[in-house]
Amino acid sequence: MKPAKALLVVAVVLLVVACDQATKHVARDRFSGAGATSVAGGHLLLRYVENEGAFLSLGERMPRAVRVVVFVAFPVLVLAAMIATILRRRNVRSTLLVGFALLLGGGLGNLVDRIFRGGRVGDFLCIVFGRPWTGIFNVADLCIMAGCLLLLVSPGWAAPPSRGAPPGGRAG
Repeated sequence: MKPAKALLVVAVVLLVVACDQATKHVARDRFSGAGATSVAGGHLLLRYVENEGAFLSLGERMPRAVRVVVFVAFPVLVLAAMIATILRRRNVRSTLLVGFALLLGGGLGNLVDRIFRGGRVGDFLCIVFGRPWTGIFNVADLCIMAGCLLLLVSPGWAAPPSRGAPPGGRAG
């Protein structure tokens, strides 16, 4: 990977982790133990909760040892595999790198919580539009979703071949 692209990945990952941890800190200080605070015309609720499970508290009733494997050990392996995949590839499109960086940063942000907050992840955002409303989530979760979206809409792994190169980037 080119140094400029490596710097892009590192910058996005660090920015995501920093924003995630900073917003969780503020949410813990301002909303912990309080009811929900409605903002943005009632479409955004701010309420701090700690979640031992995954999305929508899935798995929170599993035994602690199983949660450690599922929510700490497995994500560490997945994040390591993602890093290895990124490092092995050459000429990767920037949109894919940003998508991976968002996933890495979001995964690391939630992993920091799991490791340093007793297996619990801080969540504090809820979007409401009439009856349908989301579960409570955090900035790391938003970045994971944005990263997935970027990976889904990005065309292929490789950047377009340079001028004069045959399709596929290989000679004969």
